Amino acid sequence: MAQTEKWIKSFEHFSKKITDEKSFLNELDSAIGDGDHGSNLTRGVAAVNEKLEQQSYDNLSDLFKDIGMVLVSKVGGASGPLYGSAFISMAKKSKESDDISSLLSSGLDGIIKRGKAETGEKTMVDVWAPAVDALKDGTLDQSVIDSALESTIDMKATKGRASYLGDRSIGHIDPGAQSSAYFFESLLEAGVTDE
Repeated sequence: MAQTEKWIKSFEHFSKKITDEKSFLNELDSAIGDGDHGSNLTRGVAAVNEKLEQQSYDNLSDLFKDIGMVLVSKVGGASGPLYGSAFISMAKKSKESDDISSLLSSGLDGIIKRGKAETGEKTMVDVWAPAVDALKDGTLDQSVIDSALESTIDMKATKGRASYLGDRSIGHIDPGAQSSAYFFESLLEAGVTDE
């Protein structure tokens, strides 16, 4: 039960960061995408919060499934299906394990499968992969998240909308990587990673 509460707390932190940084995320996305990453995600987290207020959860599977389904249905652009796929994959995994690194590893698999992306392509995967690796060996902290995020600046985008820019995508932080950094920061803040 305590773990479920920590995850809900982490989503509250994530929602606040996304909402507070909406215009910054849109700005990042304006440089290499459609300019709506912050707006789309803000709409999504608001819808999730509404859902979480109406329900109570005594297991991670139901919690993750609801978060995933809401994100897939309420968020436009690529971010909804990608974050949604992460949570839906985690919902399935949580039926057999509540180990944090296993859960997030399956979330990463969900993103990779849906987005057909791998590391080095300047996407959210470039934050998720190193963060999940660090979780596995117990070294996830703010510096890991920061360096993963900064690594996207020098990458050339080869996936998603940013890939149309070619070399002009170099020199920008990927917006999905930035929102993913907020996600992992939220897990640290809520103590989810202490399990």
